[in-house]
Amino acid sequence: MQGGYRGRTCGAAVREQRAGQAGRGGPGAGTPHTLFEGDDVEALDEVVTGEFSPHCLRVGRGDQAPGRFRRLHRQGLALYELRWGVPVEIAAGELPDFYNIHLPLAGGGTVWVAGREVTASCSVAGPGMTLGMSLSAGADTLILCLPRAVVDSAVIAQTGEPPAAALRFAPALADGDPAVAAWLGTARAFARFTASPLAARSPLAAAHFEQALVHGLVDLQPHDHFATLPAYAHPALPRAVRRAMAYCEEHAGEPVSVADMAAAARVSLRTLQARFRIDFGATPAAYLRRVRLDRVHQDLLRIADGSASGTVAEVATRWGFTHLSRFAAYYREAYGQVPSRTAERRCSPPA
Repeated sequence: MQGGYRGRTCGAAVREQRAGQAGRGGPGAGTPHTLFEGDDVEALDEVVTGEFSPHCLRVGRGDQAPGRFRRLHRQGLALYELRWGVPVEIAAGELPDFYNIHLPLAGGGTVWVAGREVTASCSVAGPGMTLGMSLSAGADTLILCLPRAVVDSAVIAQTGEPPAAALRFAPALADGDPAVAAWLGTARAFARFTASPLAARSPLAAAHFEQALVHGLVDLQPHDHFATLPAYAHPALPRAVRRAMAYCEEHAGEPVSVADMAAAARVSLRTLQARFRIDFGATPAAYLRRVRLDRVHQDLLRIADGSASGTVAEVATRWGFTHLSRFAAYYREAYGQVPSRTAERRCSPPA
């Protein structure tokens, strides 16, 4: 962290994390509620700590504006708006049993997840991952908290089995991806919805927002259980499409062509392309590329944590990417960072 900071709140302000709060009801649980507003940064920090998890806060010098912490919603998941009013740097330990998603509304800042800087403006961290950030005085942020149990339930709904461990999402939410941009738009629309008269009168409407956000995140944001969530397992998809997708999953490391996928699906090439456009708005080749990118991503994460060795070029080539500059562009679009950053050994954020 940078120098020039006048204070540090840690220890006394750190209390046991109340992870269950995101899943509990209570008075005003489904409607916006101001938890703190004022100039006392340490008092604000205590309230923030009580809602989230233990962390250390360093407060920067400079002009100070009133801070504000609002809980917009808390039922199956929780949604907050937080403005510190001063420059702050925060270092949290490993998150316990919830996912923390940061969606900036105003101001600037930098976020580190698992010791690495997130290059995208929006980020996600989950259980077992460290979280740090440096925020400007004017930073105003939406914070979405998803209990692990809620995310696990979304996985069970698709596979019938709970995940072996907490899903580890790629930290960067790449808003250049239309699907991710739509998800982010839904999250912001939910924040607006919480202030509407309908929110107080229709808990079911709020529950629909919750389901869209949780299932949308599991389906679109890359994570280490992607391979266990094959879309071809969904009964609503035509059998030909499911066969083609299963073939991609099983043969991703082989020189597969779209013609091979059509043969495995037992339909013509034109029919397969038409079905993919209808069901996914993408081509069969784009789906195969996404499967291969996911395999590359998992291999690079293993290199980063020391459980595997190799270079980015070796991994990319192993999964069928021979044009490395094009591969790097695809990877950055999908994961919000260059592949070499993913493969870097993890370290702690600046202190």
